[in-house]
Amino acid sequence: MPAAPLDSPAHPRPPSAPLPDFCSLPVLFALLVVGALTVTLMWLAPGNDGDLRDYCIAVLFTSWLSMLLTVALCKLRPWMQRLPWLWPYAAVWLLLVVTVGLSATLLGWIDHNLGAGLSPVSRFRFVRDSVLATGLLGAGLLRYFYVVAQWQARVAAEAQAQVAALQARIRPHFLFNSMNAVAALIRVDPDAAERTVENLAELFRAALGSDPSSVGTLGEEWALVDRYLEIEALRLGDRLRVERAIDVPDDLPLPRLLLQPLVENAIRHGVQPSRAGGTIRLGGRRVPGGVEIVVDNPLSNAPATPGNGHGLRSVRERVRFHFGERATVRAETDDNRFVVTLFLPESAHARTDRR
Repeated sequence: MPAAPLDSPAHPRPPSAPLPDFCSLPVLFALLVVGALTVTLMWLAPGNDGDLRDYCIAVLFTSWLSMLLTVALCKLRPWMQRLPWLWPYAAVWLLLVVTVGLSATLLGWIDHNLGAGLSPVSRFRFVRDSVLATGLLGAGLLRYFYVVAQWQARVAAEAQAQVAALQARIRPHFLFNSMNAVAALIRVDPDAAERTVENLAELFRAALGSDPSSVGTLGEEWALVDRYLEIEALRLGDRLRVERAIDVPDDLPLPRLLLQPLVENAIRHGVQPSRAGGTIRLGGRRVPGGVEIVVDNPLSNAPATPGNGHGLRSVRERVRFHFGERATVRAETDDNRFVVTLFLPESAHARTDRR
């Protein structure tokens, strides 16, 4: 009986250990710092007779090596990431050692022929020490990157589970109200009933048919908000008024169904309890360092429907998950209105890797 191939169900391929983003500035900075610290410690070590000139040459050599290695790792990362298990890290370590060994050999040969005195007299010792130092430091640095990658994977998995749970709990009470409105409109205004069903279908598709952590655009989110407002307008009539002052590009990356819970809360707590209704204001503008999105509603004197704050909490968690700690969601009372302000850093992009 022939043996099963390694990639068959009987012998599944081991998962690949995730490599860090070698194209990022933090990785280059880490390599530069490690190289400079290593040279500094060796220069300060007892018994070292090198002068300041030798120290500067060594720092320049390690800095050049760091940039060369960063470029090589950045270009070869996709290929190495396809290797199974921990072999990506072994490939990175081998690349570090071979690159440094060849660079030290080439520098020693050029310096020996030019007689510039940039490298030690013994070329073999220079290459050997460079390779050994790179092997030890590279192993330690890769171990650090591996631990950080595992920690980030666990944090992302926990955050993803939390975001999925929050998304699944988005309040669906407006759907029941909308179905009642459809039932009442079927005989009176069939066209309005048909539009309501289409709007409900789009909201259902966004809420149930997509990954809760998937990323859309601000334009798509405003379109869903408009559909939701059209449904609520059938129920509230002239009591619901909406003002818009939006000056933000429609292609701004935004998690799906991020603004709808805020608009829903604004209607539920600001417009619905009042006999006269109220005006909901939707705003968006550029601010230093990013963009700002505002949803505010009037504070009603009538008792509001009790809630548990899930909508606002869900928005906070999702914004932090997708845009990082610099993003903020601020809720405050201002001039008898309840204002929710989202700040999204311009340098941050919705994270498609956290899914």
